[in-house]
Amino acid sequence: MSPEAVPTSLFDPAARQTPEWSLHWLFRLALCAEFVGHGAFGILTKQAWVPYFTLFGFPEAWAWHLMPVVGSVDITLGVLALVAPTRAALLYMTCWGLFTASLRPLAGEGGWEWLERTYNFGVPFLMLWVHGVGTTARAWFTVLTEVPRLTMARAQQAQWALRGVMAGMLIGHGAFGLIMGKANLPRFYEAAGFGGFGVPLPSVSVVIGGFEMLLGALCLQATWPMFFAFVCAWKLGTEFLHVPAQANGAWWEVLERGGSYAAPLLWIVCQQVLAAHGVTAQGLLRRRWRQARGASGGGAPAVIRAATPLGG
Repeated sequence: MSPEAVPTSLFDPAARQTPEWSLHWLFRLALCAEFVGHGAFGILTKQAWVPYFTLFGFPEAWAWHLMPVVGSVDITLGVLALVAPTRAALLYMTCWGLFTASLRPLAGEGGWEWLERTYNFGVPFLMLWVHGVGTTARAWFTVLTEVPRLTMARAQQAQWALRGVMAGMLIGHGAFGLIMGKANLPRFYEAAGFGGFGVPLPSVSVVIGGFEMLLGALCLQATWPMFFAFVCAWKLGTEFLHVPAQANGAWWEVLERGGSYAAPLLWIVCQQVLAAHGVTAQGLLRRRWRQARGASGGGAPAVIRAATPLGG
């Protein structure tokens, strides 16, 4: 085992103390939840999926028969992500997540639907990026048994990618209420008890949508781990509303959003890598201020040493 890598075994007590191990297993759990949850709707079949098949010329009757096939593949990939992840599977999951997210605007549902699903392709891509692309065909299909140690530079790069994922999913979801006025949201908020405040539920949907869009924008600037813990709790809470609202396949809906719960937790783990070297996270405004100051000769000090691994 390379000294520049951490074993991913559940039975290695030393490895379990490292942020890289935590990062790796958060990825695995998130992708398992995401793909198993999504695949379950293929097995159950879902009316909302029909336009995604007819978009490519499949008759509606074929769509209902193909859904379980798609669902079975998704569930298989989700289980493999948990028990035996490979680079090839992660690449497929990234491409499939991007493809399924892109089907929404192609089917006339709007670009906000695509933006809200950034975690569908962003999380598997980031797991692949953290482990590195394979240099041989064998490496692409070998089960990942170790994770490279994160340098400070890569930890910060991962944080920025995760900021983008969180901003996209929150701004996109917020737009469902504030801009699109999706009809299912008032039903969720009624199930949560908001109807008892005397405020029209569509107005509640607009206010919460605006709050989510603001929360997404703040993901680009915030530097406090507790803020991102709140983002995780918020996503869990809002998606759990599928259950009291008795949505079809409610628990699968909650499970399918696994990547959205994991993204803020992954950001926190990356911050542990930076904190171990006394480096603080930077928000978008501060980063741009440093860049501007450096360009004007202000001599802003560098905060990253890209070649320094954790524990190096």
